[in-house]
Amino acid sequence: MAVIVSMGGFLFGFDASVISGVIRFIKPQFDLTDLELGWVVSSPSVSAMLSMLGAGPVSDRFGRKLVLQVVAILYLVSAISSAFAVGFPMLVAARMIGGMAFGAALVLGPMYISEIAPASNRGRLVSVQQLNIVLGFSAAYFSNYLILQGMEGTTSIAGLINEENVWRWMLGIETVPAILFFFLMFAVPQSPRWLYARGRKEEALTVLGRLHGEQNASEEIVDIRLAVRENEATTVHFRDLLVPSLRYVLLLALLLGVLQQITGVNAIYFYATTIFEKSGIGANASFAQAVWVGLINVVFTLVAMYLIDKTGRRPLLLTGLAGIALSMCLTAYGFSEATYSLTADDLAAFPAEQQEQLSMMVGEVYEDDISFKRTSKALLGVSGQRQFEPLLLEHGITMNPYIVLFGILGFVASFAVSLGPVMWVMISELFPTRLRGLGLSVTGFLNSFVSWLVQFVFPWELTTLGNTYTYLLYGLFAMIGFGLLLKMLPETKGKTLEEIERQFASS
Repeated sequence: MAVIVSMGGFLFGFDASVISGVIRFIKPQFDLTDLELGWVVSSPSVSAMLSMLGAGPVSDRFGRKLVLQVVAILYLVSAISSAFAVGFPMLVAARMIGGMAFGAALVLGPMYISEIAPASNRGRLVSVQQLNIVLGFSAAYFSNYLILQGMEGTTSIAGLINEENVWRWMLGIETVPAILFFFLMFAVPQSPRWLYARGRKEEALTVLGRLHGEQNASEEIVDIRLAVRENEATTVHFRDLLVPSLRYVLLLALLLGVLQQITGVNAIYFYATTIFEKSGIGANASFAQAVWVGLINVVFTLVAMYLIDKTGRRPLLLTGLAGIALSMCLTAYGFSEATYSLTADDLAAFPAEQQEQLSMMVGEVYEDDISFKRTSKALLGVSGQRQFEPLLLEHGITMNPYIVLFGILGFVASFAVSLGPVMWVMISELFPTRLRGLGLSVTGFLNSFVSWLVQFVFPWELTTLGNTYTYLLYGLFAMIGFGLLLKMLPETKGKTLEEIERQFASS
């Protein structure tokens, strides 16, 4: 059940990372500015914010299952309309439809799984959502790489894929898992806790018996009955999250939601090929290195799933944040050592007109990427610089690209073993049953807002701050988060949701 429900997470991961390969082609084709490019990448997070706010309350009324089936349809519509986009506005609108889908999926997946899982395995099962997300990341990176190879190959498929439409294939392939997700959801039962809260007590007991066995179901239904009675006593409002007994829970959940995004994860995932391309390795190698991002993500998410119910949530989060800080500092150091210059031989890779324009740069050495980009933009013009930037970097940069590769892969490993899965596990545990849907929606809204902000400003950051200071900033945020969680973070492993609720209510 957890694997099927969290296919919404797989589609989120696919949709999120497939754009990393697409932006290389749409930026010159649609002549996008840095902010327009940031908007194409980040626009789904805007609609996801609204979707996350409404997903919990809507699913409380209509059930988690029905809303997740609607999510599958939205993914399908988004994939088809994105692939056939004829310009910047249509592409943004299509991707925002997808944002509505993954906003709801990211809230409802952990919520549903936490409501069907036994306490002893809840952390591992809720982490299936994160595993599916990173499998989606990996599938998209690999899919992009294969489609790019198909465009450049000599097989029959090369006749169907060309420089103009390759990005459409990258976006359109998402229709396959979207259709699969829709039909598999028919095999999933309603949440037993939702059924009981809606007065369908016999159905709730039947589902629990199928999931946990008859004896465990009889014991668990008692806790659910007590929780539901307490929840029925009051109507749920947003202000209920601000009562004294819940302020600490809300603050901790919001902190986790912000930290997961402000350390730069979606800048790394959504712009992976761009980041590697800026180290001067070229297009093919950057797509190939992005595949490694997906593979490392999967491996260390599996490590987190194995450890989360053994070592607990707190050790994983603290260790991961320390690793994120170190990895971002290593990436910043790699770019700080780079120099930029063009030789006469380098100019041979450019068309004749651009060779003449760039001839003034021959022999000049630039100590940072900002001055190199500023000079090339002045000579080529804004549109010309956008079109030839990958070629300029491939021929003009001198640095050790493996430092950047190790820094990015270290970040991915550290995130995958900590903030990736553990954040969603913890916030699905912290809120009491009657406020869980509302609490996850509010936390998800803030999480999505920070995610949008990070994605939107990333191209502008690289142009304005440069590579070095951009990654150093993410490392600083990770250090601050480590200090805060070291003081604030409790441990919730091995406790039922009702036990956690009583623990915080009495604190």
